[in-house]
Amino acid sequence: MIPFNNLKPLHNRLAGEINAAVQRVVDSGWYILGPEVESFEAAFASYHGVAHAVGVANGTDAIELAIRAASIGPDDEVITVAHTAVATVCAIELAGARPVLVDIDPRTYTMDPAAAEAAITPRTKALLPVHIYGQTADLAALVDIADRHGLLLIEDCAQAHGARFQGRLAGSFGDMAAFSFYPTKNLGAYGDGGMVITGDAGLAERLRRLRNYGQTSRYIHQSRGLNSRLDPLQAAILAVKLPHLEHLNIERRDLAGIYDQHLNHVIIPWVDPDSYHVYHLYVIRSSKRDKLMAELKQNGIETLIHYPVPIHLQEAYADLGYPRGSLPVTEQIAGEILSLPLYIGLGPDQVEYIAQTVSRISEKLLNE
Repeated sequence: MIPFNNLKPLHNRLAGEINAAVQRVVDSGWYILGPEVESFEAAFASYHGVAHAVGVANGTDAIELAIRAASIGPDDEVITVAHTAVATVCAIELAGARPVLVDIDPRTYTMDPAAAEAAITPRTKALLPVHIYGQTADLAALVDIADRHGLLLIEDCAQAHGARFQGRLAGSFGDMAAFSFYPTKNLGAYGDGGMVITGDAGLAERLRRLRNYGQTSRYIHQSRGLNSRLDPLQAAILAVKLPHLEHLNIERRDLAGIYDQHLNHVIIPWVDPDSYHVYHLYVIRSSKRDKLMAELKQNGIETLIHYPVPIHLQEAYADLGYPRGSLPVTEQIAGEILSLPLYIGLGPDQVEYIAQTVSRISEKLLNE
């Protein structure tokens, strides 16, 4: 059986460094915020070429706090996509704003800039594109739209650690950018964790206050906030992993290249020439997706779908008012996409075997 993901090989490679970092935190006696978090925040900000990074409890909180820090709330609209993890829309609503969902580009599966611009109303306060699967949205177009309409740009970078657009890192274009360090991410913690980065000192100060109950100093609360703090243990682990991110992404790109070379009878990922794709996920498309997925399982290959039901068609979000057919590209993609195994420690021979098996089964299904 080839699992969809396996986090053990990467841990084994870095175990000495990680175990030492964990022991350092345990021995320090400092277990909430403090120097480990501050050190990793500084390193993460420096990596992205921005002035500020604020560690929070998870990626959902990162988006919510970014929206709150921008004073976006009730009666305000934030434009995003339905082709994303539910956390994106959940965070908008947790901040009190209304999510406005638009369709996606049929090649990159990211926000369609034209659809986003068409959805702008007097209540719109921000664009929230999702850099899905490891490739950025069209940031040139989205930055232009945000600037012309006086909107904030908040990047959802949960799947795009180290991805680039026109040579610049994802997260460095927007007024703020939100990251998740969920364990399966390209830069993953050993539990939950998140970060917001920004070049704006005022936003950074508000973020730090909001993540810690709205405190300006101990027991003094200038505003209402919440408890959302990056754990020092996770910060120490992430600080070990960050210097390895670039070459780990190259390893992922090399595995994706093997898929590209050997896959037939399916649609492989399209890479925008302006983008540097880091393949958080390797996602193919097939009109016979469900049968292909079932037969791959019979052949010992585990696959997943990211994501099988778009948010606007989820029962929980029916009241948003987007009936079936309202986001046609999103709905078509959701019925055809399939994520293949891709992780550090997956061997090139295994990737070639998966690709050959996918191609063989797909050819048979197409000829049925």
